[in-house]
Amino acid sequence: MMRQLKSRQFAFFLVTGGIAAAVNFASRIVFSWWTSFSLAIILAYVTGMVTAFILARIFVFKDSRKSLHRSGMLFALVNLVAVLQTWLISMALAYYVLPAIGVQAFVHEIAHATGLIVPVFTSYIGHKKFSFS
Repeated sequence: MMRQLKSRQFAFFLVTGGIAAAVNFASRIVFSWWTSFSLAIILAYVTGMVTAFILARIFVFKDSRKSLHRSGMLFALVNLVAVLQTWLISMALAYYVLPAIGVQAFVHEIAHATGLIVPVFTSYIGHKKFSFS
């Protein structure tokens, strides 16, 4: 496990995932102009997920033997777990934890950014073992 996390492939996964996370984070702010924080997280995750799939397929898991369709389906399944993690953590932080400790500024941004960071490791393993194996 530790060897996988130190690999060049994981480094590329972090870079492409960082780009996808930035797309996710920025689009959540835009979606929040028209919808609730909760729904904006889900919509932004889809935007980031499409970005992540394209970048991962091109730069990280380019040697995958799975068809584009099969990889896409498995990628979506792995991301169902990740979006659930992101949503639960973001909601818990925004509505319970951060207010309880007195944080009043940038609550949604802190909560969402933290929620995006958590599934990095589980997603990498899931995509390596299932989506692009």
